Amino acid sequence: MTKLAYCLGVSTFLAVGLMACGPSSGARECAGGPTDTEVDPLNCGSCGNACAVEFACIHGRCLAGDCQPGDVEDCYNGVEGTMDIGPCVGGQRTCDEGGIWSSCIGEVVPEGEHGPACNDGVDNNCNGTIDENEDRDMDGVSTCGGDCCDSTECSKPALVNQGAFDAAGNNFDDDCNGIIDDTILLCDQNIASNTTNGLDFARAIDICQTATLTDKKWGVISGALTLADGTGTVDPEGHSVRPRFGQGLMPAGGVNLAIISTGGAAAKGDTMPGYHDFVSYTHTGTNTSPYPTDWFMLNNMNLPNAPGCPDPSGLIANDPVMLKLTIRVPTNAKSFRLSTNFYSAEFPEWTCSSFNDFFVVLLDSTYNGTPANPMDKNLAFYQPVGAMTKVPVGVNLGHGNTGLFTQCINGETGCSGQAGTISTCTATNHLTGTGFDDPESGSCDTNSVTGGATGWLVTSGNVTPGEIITLRIAIWDTSDHAFDSLAVIDGFQWSVDVAQPGTVIFNENPGLALPPADANINATRVR
Repeated sequence: MTKLAYCLGVSTFLAVGLMACGPSSGARECAGGPTDTEVDPLNCGSCGNACAVEFACIHGRCLAGDCQPGDVEDCYNGVEGTMDIGPCVGGQRTCDEGGIWSSCIGEVVPEGEHGPACNDGVDNNCNGTIDENEDRDMDGVSTCGGDCCDSTECSKPALVNQGAFDAAGNNFDDDCNGIIDDTILLCDQNIASNTTNGLDFARAIDICQTATLTDKKWGVISGALTLADGTGTVDPEGHSVRPRFGQGLMPAGGVNLAIISTGGAAAKGDTMPGYHDFVSYTHTGTNTSPYPTDWFMLNNMNLPNAPGCPDPSGLIANDPVMLKLTIRVPTNAKSFRLSTNFYSAEFPEWTCSSFNDFFVVLLDSTYNGTPANPMDKNLAFYQPVGAMTKVPVGVNLGHGNTGLFTQCINGETGCSGQAGTISTCTATNHLTGTGFDDPESGSCDTNSVTGGATGWLVTSGNVTPGEIITLRIAIWDTSDHAFDSLAVIDGFQWSVDVAQPGTVIFNENPGLALPPADANINATRVR
């Protein structure tokens, strides 16, 4: 057998001296210059023997791992400083044939002192104290009170206790319930579309846990549907829970989404509640209220506005709906996000006019860090990079090509307000079957439809871990009861990191454009 045949797997045989197959010995002069063939993936074991992608050169051999098969070494995966304290000891691991280390056999790492371990006479968490009932991480929960990581059991003990949310994918029992990564991702099943229970709406937007004022865990403490000032009873036609809105908008999380509307909270064909056109429906019962008092005062008793547009008029919120939730924040959460999609029949003709319907996401929190939450508490705003002013989420996002009004038809806007054009519309699939896609030829262009939408947006805010916050999500007509707006809300998520407060576009799927309108229907607005 020739030496070349024997050395299968070596891509290039260099007849420079007598070369052995397999690992070589250190430094070598190859075509690219001096190299170490023990570790160089382009010259592994010998010059020119390049390892394939995702393979490493380990001891002169191309391996899909990080060790030399057969190697054995000591190991310990506990927190530094705990080995050989109490029952904690190290073990050994062996490198298998694929170059992958085995588990650490024989090691004992710190465990929680909670439960039966509180009285077993063993220093289970290997911190030098036996059966202590302490709160060393100062998170408000002691070892015997249920904290499974109070000092040495994990790397960030202050983030782990019964009040934490179980962050998915980190392979740790953040909430100390004995199960790793058991985050509840689906809790919005079997909700009646016409429910009036605020806790059902919390589930619909994927907040999957309830709590009380006295327990330690995170969750929704209370929920209610009210008028814009937080009082009263709203028209049951103005809110709903649906598995979709129209034919094109599916939930951003779970199997349902929540809808609040200054008109009907239904697309064509929906029931309980049923469909109302988005031009003329007025809520029944008490259909006016003051604006949210704190928000209005923090805006100096003025309605905030998009730059360059006429000031909104009126002092009363018409056809208002507010979802008000009181929530205890997880002890390891620093921010949250939720998905929203704003629809309005104000588009395109009343864009940038004094008739500007409002959608707000108001956060009451003790957070005072950086980046700061808005002074007026409203997270439903967009601030272009480098701009000094904010644009509230609403139909005026369709003025000036902000890029956040995308589910619409490009063309003229503001033909009954401040004249302009829009070129950021990318699709109309989120309008399909909703009624917002009904033809409205000549208003403002011959191919206009009843309304438009932002597409999915993501709204974020910062919180203080463990605090109790109030989240108020509201919509109302400004100055009249006509030409309604609607908001879809879904996909609530906690995060262990701080966020940039505000609203941005996210995960928009343009889909298919709406076919040309086949009817000439003109709408005249009566104020």
